[in-house]
Amino acid sequence: MDTIRHYRVTPEGAGKRLDAWLSTQAPDLSRARIQNLIQEGHILLNGKPSKPGHKLATGQTITLSIPPPVDIELTPEAIPLDVLHEDSDLIVINKPAGLVVHPAAGHASGTLVNALLSHCPDLAGIGGEKRPGIVHRLDRDTTGVMVVAKNETAMRSLMNQFRHRQVTKEYLALVWGHLNPPAGRTETLIGRNPNDRKKMCTKPHVGRTAITLYDTQEKFAATSLLRVRIETGRTHQIRVHMAFLGHSIIGDPSYGRPRRDILPGPFPIRQMLHAARLSFIHPVTGKSLSFEAPLPADMHDLIESLR
Repeated sequence: MDTIRHYRVTPEGAGKRLDAWLSTQAPDLSRARIQNLIQEGHILLNGKPSKPGHKLATGQTITLSIPPPVDIELTPEAIPLDVLHEDSDLIVINKPAGLVVHPAAGHASGTLVNALLSHCPDLAGIGGEKRPGIVHRLDRDTTGVMVVAKNETAMRSLMNQFRHRQVTKEYLALVWGHLNPPAGRTETLIGRNPNDRKKMCTKPHVGRTAITLYDTQEKFAATSLLRVRIETGRTHQIRVHMAFLGHSIIGDPSYGRPRRDILPGPFPIRQMLHAARLSFIHPVTGKSLSFEAPLPADMHDLIESLR
């Protein structure tokens, strides 16, 4: 059944657009979602259909009807998840290597979204669809902490926190060589590689600002363990910046290059990058939350061998 809400336009709302004013009264719905509901006839002004840009008058009544979320054309799959925290608004997981976050060409199934559709029966829907809210991503072979929204309120809050750099994101990375200085800050533009659309690159006048801070935790014979904090969240940001600095991540198939250095044990088959800690504000309770994920076994074993 539809969820019905009723509103009466206050003097402060007089002269404002229907979609703009209603978005302040229903903060759990995005303005784009409200516009879609108006256009689909789910929002009535004085009992009649209207338009998003209609200017309001004091005392007018608005009826908002929210239809139940529709199922999307994805199959829930019982893929095991390492859950660090879960409540009615969000879920925090420790993503393993090899798990693609979102279905795309070549990965129509077996993704984190498929797993969450099975794991979370209480999904309230995003944009009218029964799906989890992916607010940030980790590359397929990057491991570690990820937060996913279960409803539109959580989705909007978390996206705003990421957008305004209010989320703390810390990674551990194994890289080739020793950085000089051992700690520093890198700021460049990152954009699509004009020669390979699947890759990103640093160009003087192309892309968006990307800021990465690193601190060497340990030095080994030909490699280093870094703690990395990113202030922005560009695609492949850490991998691109480490390559830019001349110290690519061990095992990175796109931004690294084959090395003849001999590592103890089998050479890793993925990039050695792990999202170790994620801190943010809970979108509903306002409580500060921080989650950590232990190193995956392959990265832990490699570090022990290097020691």
